[in-house]
Amino acid sequence: MTVSALPRGLLFDLDGTLVDTAPDLARATNALRTHHGLAALPFETIRAQVSNGGSALVTLALGLALEAPGHGEARQFLLDAYARDLATHSRLFPGLQRLIDHWSQAPRAWGIVTNKPRAYTEPLVAALGLDPGALLCADDLPVKKPAPEPLWAAAERLGIAPAACWYIGDHRRDMEAARAAGMTAVAVGYGYLDATDAIEEWPAELRFATPEALVSALLDR
Repeated sequence: MTVSALPRGLLFDLDGTLVDTAPDLARATNALRTHHGLAALPFETIRAQVSNGGSALVTLALGLALEAPGHGEARQFLLDAYARDLATHSRLFPGLQRLIDHWSQAPRAWGIVTNKPRAYTEPLVAALGLDPGALLCADDLPVKKPAPEPLWAAAERLGIAPAACWYIGDHRRDMEAARAAGMTAVAVGYGYLDATDAIEEWPAELRFATPEALVSALLDR
């Protein structure tokens, strides 16, 4: 895919875009299953739901809808299991360390905007040795993605105009947030997509099937 102009700022979604967190979230999800006397689910089944958050994983694991009795308790069990061991197998996607190293050099900058709560995001970011110039989490503002405000706040902390930023994500809401924020919406197809996701139908301006393709477009020019 041809990229006509490089951004000054790169903003990433976290799970499924910058970091492959699915192995640790799958372990926590199957811990919930085990707690209820159920057999473990296949990894790929869980992976497809990771971007939809803890409540979606509870629904997948136990068949409990969000409003069902016991859902909240089950979600807390899952999150507690995840928090105890959230960076054992989580890693940056291939090539992205080289990319963020380059974008850590002025006048460029990079950051993370995630719908993951800060209580789980900060320990994960620290364990991976990441140092984003901006970190916006689900509970930092009254609204979260697909609202544009977290993206605007991140751009402001980087000191870069939204129009000079890319927002990179693996979910339709990421593209909606980027477009609403006036940023270039960049969709990646290597994240936590399920069978109903059609990345070509998302409101993105750029699309990359692999992390290597994303890195190449930005660095190998």
